Amino acid sequence: MSETTPLTNRLAGLVNRLPARVRDTVDRYLEVIDLARELKDPKVARSLAPAGLRGLILRRGKQGTPTQFPASHNAHFDWTYPADHDDMRDLYDRAKRGQWDGATYLPWQTSVDPMNPEVPILPDGYFDFSILEDAAGVRLTAQQQLAFKHSLTAWMLSQFLHGEQGALQAACQVTEAVQFFDGKLYGGTQVVDEARHVEVYDRYLREKIGTGYPVSEHLKSLLDVILEDTRWDMKYLGMQLMVEGLALAAFGLIHRFSDEPLLKEIVHLVMRDEARHVAFGVIGLRGIYEEMSPSELRDREDFIIEGSRLMRDRFLAQEVWEKMGMPVDECVEYATNAPSIVFFRSLLFSKIVPNLKRLGLLTPYVRPHLAQLGVLQFESFDPDADQDAIDSSFVFAGRHEAAPPAAE
Repeated sequence: MSETTPLTNRLAGLVNRLPARVRDTVDRYLEVIDLARELKDPKVARSLAPAGLRGLILRRGKQGTPTQFPASHNAHFDWTYPADHDDMRDLYDRAKRGQWDGATYLPWQTSVDPMNPEVPILPDGYFDFSILEDAAGVRLTAQQQLAFKHSLTAWMLSQFLHGEQGALQAACQVTEAVQFFDGKLYGGTQVVDEARHVEVYDRYLREKIGTGYPVSEHLKSLLDVILEDTRWDMKYLGMQLMVEGLALAAFGLIHRFSDEPLLKEIVHLVMRDEARHVAFGVIGLRGIYEEMSPSELRDREDFIIEGSRLMRDRFLAQEVWEKMGMPVDECVEYATNAPSIVFFRSLLFSKIVPNLKRLGLLTPYVRPHLAQLGVLQFESFDPDADQDAIDSSFVFAGRHEAAPPAAE
């Protein structure tokens, strides 16, 4: 964040004296103002400000009703139907062979009890309740811990679902805007993939978890920015590289550590699709940024920095603390600093950072910001490696003793 000044110190002192409900609203305004102050490029500021207003201040995602915002971009037609990109045509062929029916392919008859400690959906060590007690003064009984894990599972899977709907909308836009005809053919398969992902996550939440959460403000703000931007490469960068890259890593962790067999099968199938989606972004953006002017490149750099912060903060689970009646500020502080959760959040960038480097976007301007987020250590990883090769040393034990090994 920006450096502390005497003015911000005085403002913080005044805000702390306000009633809790008023302080929460003011804090969200200050967060958007602080974000805007850091942006050097006015185009990026104009792009992020409306999304920050809707997501962080107005909390449109919490209203439980459809939200609308303008989305405009150039649709690219080619009436000659060329075979113009071999790598994208290969992805299209792979996608056709990789289609699956979420209604018939998955064992929906599997019994799922999110309160059963013998078959945990999230691994036992993901949350260290002793640290939570020390940090926030919250002491939970064994039954309350199960209820908390149930709520946290519902929240996490809900954010996956909402992210998939955002990906569905973005895939439609990318298919229109991409300038390669073979990319349009592949883009059509991604639209189908994303619709299927929405279908299976929604069904799992309704039938197996029994509850869900609205979209988080941070995720909603990021989706707004991606969908509203008129530049095709920004949609690629935001959705194919960043949102899909984070989802691929998150699903890999769930698949590796969850004991619930139906969810493991769902994320396994979704991961196969997501790997193609990320590859589509890398292929489509290859060489693009080498030819950009410095001012155009700065737009993308600022977006990467602020988008990464929004993605990190979307996993602080503010909504869960509120629903469980826990002290939100103290619990968010715990989630921000608890070693196991910090490590989990950093691993979510294990696909993003090396792909940014591959595209020439891990610039001297971007690097210190990602270092501040604690994710720069992934720059030497192989982004095409199996997720198990990336997170094989990760343990949910309230701490981590070593960073995951870099790919050979």
